[in-house]
Amino acid sequence: MAAADSPGSAPLMTGAVLSPSSAPIRGGSDAVSALPGLVVGRRREHHESFPPLYRLLRMGCKPVLKWLFDFRVAGTEHLPASGPFIVAANHHNYVDGVVLGVALSRPIAFLVMPRVFYASPFHPAFHRRVGSIPVNLEKPDPGAIKRVLRRLASGMVVGIFPEGPFSREGRLVPGQSGVAMIALRSGMPVVPAAIEGTYEALNGRRFYVPRRHPLSVRFGTPLHFGPARHQRVTRAEREDITRRIMSEIAALLGTQRDSILSVTSCASSP
Repeated sequence: MAAADSPGSAPLMTGAVLSPSSAPIRGGSDAVSALPGLVVGRRREHHESFPPLYRLLRMGCKPVLKWLFDFRVAGTEHLPASGPFIVAANHHNYVDGVVLGVALSRPIAFLVMPRVFYASPFHPAFHRRVGSIPVNLEKPDPGAIKRVLRRLASGMVVGIFPEGPFSREGRLVPGQSGVAMIALRSGMPVVPAAIEGTYEALNGRRFYVPRRHPLSVRFGTPLHFGPARHQRVTRAEREDITRRIMSEIAALLGTQRDSILSVTSCASSP
């Protein structure tokens, strides 16, 4: 397995989030606010099928996680029975995408950073076949939000890691406001998710093969932020929603109140 943080190579499955430094959501006059609203109101309900490669990998990983990592999933009663939604989780390494993909019984379209999406000649084909959404973190990428909204409009689940790049500290770090922008633009619920054990399983490991360590995912109650917004979204609104999402993730992780306040207050810092 390739290195998660090496510019020249990257694991196949990981997530990203649109951030103020990567997409045009930099305050009141940002370019995203000027984008024409993409109508998401008409939800196409249909039976979702897994991309063949996604299904194959999920079938292979599921027993491995159960037998070797004592994998546990809690809170599935909170997941919407049908229709599109956004799942927002904490992020340590590439294993997060694997466990979320196994925990959820529906395919997830993950946002993926360019250095991962294009890490090798093989990676782009892989990500297209599992349904990943490329997001350009090097420059403003208004097309990324449109791509995400189209997936949601088609009834899919979108996976986002609000912290953006991997948290190397082994703890929750401040969220970035891309998840708030997508939630407001789409009008879709955000399901917070807490992933535990992936940092300990991979930290310090050679060849990025995880050690045996209990892994778990806990889903929280969906957060609703009103109908789809096609008018300008202010920075204050984005920061407030980001704080709420990160606070819910922190609570699911069992983080102490002081840590929750630290995470949510940092998220609003310029």
